[in-house]
Amino acid sequence: MQGRVVAAHGRQYRVELADGSHLPCFPRGKKSEVACGDRVDVRQTAADQGVIEAIAPRRNLLYRSNAVRQKLIAANVDLLIIVVAAEPAFSDELVSRALVAAESAGIETLIVLNKCDLAERLPAARQQLAVFAALGYRVLELSARDHAADLRPALQGRVSVLVGQSGMGKSTLINALVPEAQAATREISRALASGKHTTTHASLYRLDADSALIDSPGLQEFGLSHLGRDDIAAAFREFRPLLGQCRFRDCRHDREPGCALTAALAAGRIDRRRFAAYQRIIGRPGA
Repeated sequence: MQGRVVAAHGRQYRVELADGSHLPCFPRGKKSEVACGDRVDVRQTAADQGVIEAIAPRRNLLYRSNAVRQKLIAANVDLLIIVVAAEPAFSDELVSRALVAAESAGIETLIVLNKCDLAERLPAARQQLAVFAALGYRVLELSARDHAADLRPALQGRVSVLVGQSGMGKSTLINALVPEAQAATREISRALASGKHTTTHASLYRLDADSALIDSPGLQEFGLSHLGRDDIAAAFREFRPLLGQCRFRDCRHDREPGCALTAALAAGRIDRRRFAAYQRIIGRPGA
């Protein structure tokens, strides 16, 4: 049978079959490379259990990694939505890292600034996001409690995935857009993990026949160890016109003479916070 993975919890998965029913499944072998959103072939082994036999070719895969392991987030997605908030404070480096992952995977992005009803905190958050807006990244301001529907036009006809730090209001946004999400999460947790760790798995929710939204666990870091130095540089969209213009072909964009990037930095054409984030990413600190 064929289906789509609609929940991933460790080595346990929930697969939606062609008839709309759901089947809890395990992967073959000890190592699991299945992600929420994957199209899979499954074989039913019991009334309420199956095994994933194969993963269909993916359009893309969004994931993060460190030196030890990788964490799959979602597969076959059209839009990455990075949720930040006016309060609490958010990491703009984490935003940059998520954007690098999306650019490298060829996934469109949207930054959602939540909790815009907190008027005193809003100017600082806007200023923090100004560098991304100046690069052409879309920023949508809303309050998930009252205006979550403002996000719906961006979701139409797409499979979208939400990522963000804990506390940004991602769950509030999901519950406003998908009222049945809490009940669905409880059902999936009972089926996959006996009700434990209900917030540690990725889940896909249908918005309509053509649209779906994947919720992912809150994160505090976004490692990019799976990307090489050149891949990371190319994923900074403001760097791209300058790549290949350095004096030395193997320029590391650090202290080399004739570096096009450091020259643009000195001239103010590259934002210093973005360049500092790039340097930290290629150095793999805490990745």
